[in-house]
Amino acid sequence: MFRPSLVPMALAPLVLVAAPLAAQATGDLATVQRHLQGIASMTADFSQTDRDGKVLTGQLTLKTPGKLRFQYEKGVPLLIVAEGGALTFIDYSVKQVQRWPIKNSPLGVLLDPSRDITRYAKIVPGYDPRVLSVEANDPKHPEYGRITLVFAQNSTGPAGLTLQGWVALDSQGNRTTIRLTNQHYGVPVSDGTFRWNDPRKTGGRN
Repeated sequence: MFRPSLVPMALAPLVLVAAPLAAQATGDLATVQRHLQGIASMTADFSQTDRDGKVLTGQLTLKTPGKLRFQYEKGVPLLIVAEGGALTFIDYSVKQVQRWPIKNSPLGVLLDPSRDITRYAKIVPGYDPRVLSVEANDPKHPEYGRITLVFAQNSTGPAGLTLQGWVALDSQGNRTTIRLTNQHYGVPVSDGTFRWNDPRKTGGRN
């Protein structure tokens, strides 16, 4: 059964960015901040890999501020939606719904771009100048886990970057990987996209 700890919060190993100088790292973080603040909406296909190597696919839809939907492939009875300050995990196979504050999730980095990431994030050293990797966590709350966002240089994306995916570790060390493809920014997204049916009340799916 799908474990809630493996909710999509994570990216398989990629070649990460070199940032040998503090000034460069600060500039790179500022670029990432501009990218996140520049995302009004985004859609992408995703591939999710859990710690056991199980792979699920689907479509990601993001709209700022604070809205996100992981729509899994046909036949997977799972849905993840962020709205109203909460991240909701729905398992239709067992009619289970779990919610927790977005601020307690590593995905808060994506969903609340107004936060100053320089206060809780750092550049991860690497070797490919075309790729930026940013690790974020709240040192006061290690139970929230850790996320590493991976960006590639792309002139068509906000601030010249494209989000490639992320890797997340929960407090138990469970790793989840998300890879993104077919990213599109600034596409029309209705608020209705983030509605869902509560299986505890209707028994249906959305």
